[in-house]
Amino acid sequence: MANTETTGSARERHRADPVTADGGAGGPDSGSGGASGNGGPGGNGSAGGPDSAGGGEQAASDLAGLEAGLDALDSKSAARTSLGRVLLTKVLPPVVAIALVLLLWQLAFALELKEDYQLPSPLQVGSAIGDLWLKGTLLEVIWTSVSRGLLGFGIAIVIGTPLGLLVGKVWFVRAAIGPILTGLQSLPSVAWVPAAIIWFGLSDAMIYTVILLGAVPSIANGLVSGLDQVPPLYRRAGRVIGATGLAGVRHVLLPASLPGYLAGLKQGWAFSWRSLMAAEIIARSPDLGAGLGQLLENGRGNQDMAMVLSAILLILVVGIAIDLLVFAPLERRVLRSRGLLVSR
Repeated sequence: MANTETTGSARERHRADPVTADGGAGGPDSGSGGASGNGGPGGNGSAGGPDSAGGGEQAASDLAGLEAGLDALDSKSAARTSLGRVLLTKVLPPVVAIALVLLLWQLAFALELKEDYQLPSPLQVGSAIGDLWLKGTLLEVIWTSVSRGLLGFGIAIVIGTPLGLLVGKVWFVRAAIGPILTGLQSLPSVAWVPAAIIWFGLSDAMIYTVILLGAVPSIANGLVSGLDQVPPLYRRAGRVIGATGLAGVRHVLLPASLPGYLAGLKQGWAFSWRSLMAAEIIARSPDLGAGLGQLLENGRGNQDMAMVLSAILLILVVGIAIDLLVFAPLERRVLRSRGLLVSR
């Protein structure tokens, strides 16, 4: 009876702990061999016990911590910059530059380097802008040009992006129209204004045609340049995971070529804005409305240098505002996503 109880107790212990200290999963004679190494769950090489799983998780955690530490050594601190430092490094330099330009401008006016009708003072130019504000035409003039520029730029993106993908991916298309796109990009957009007037007359279609001919080549060439810089490994990895065709373009090629594409977009906007100003200066009609280009040309026709300089300053301010509000944040986001810009 006692032997029976002893055997039953041993059998219960064996069921509770099938990996014994003598031989583990490899049998009683395996000694230090078998799946358990040197002796069960507490040994040196257990292959399936809870301690082994916990050890693997700990190793993975240690490896992740090591990688994070190496990244921290290679990058700058991501601590948020204080307001005082932002004012000192970002706001103060342009304010000082603007103040210096105004000072030199006022000095030239005071020394009468030119007649006052040829070189008005900063106060006279500011007064001309104030008059536009009091008449209620300042915002209207600015919005007319900005709305045209943004709409034309949007259409240029819709046309230039697939064109750039086609040129970048199909060698025959690249050999056929690649040099033409480069030549169009170097062609001054003002050269298209007379042809567009003959084609479409004094209409909005003429203005948008000039904008597209100036912006589309820059956007397409920027995307082609970005595609040329995509490592071949990315393309192979995309094919391995099944990202081919449009899926490969969306998930592999466009994200990888984003820096070059963004540079093309930025240049495309600059060409759009310059093309628009050229079209507005040359083509004037009551049906077209009054934009910044028309304001500039009206000042020239009236020999009103204060109005001319006012229009130039407004064109400059709009260009800077678009860059700071649209393209600068996009560039920071792209650089930060690639680990090239850590400090905020």
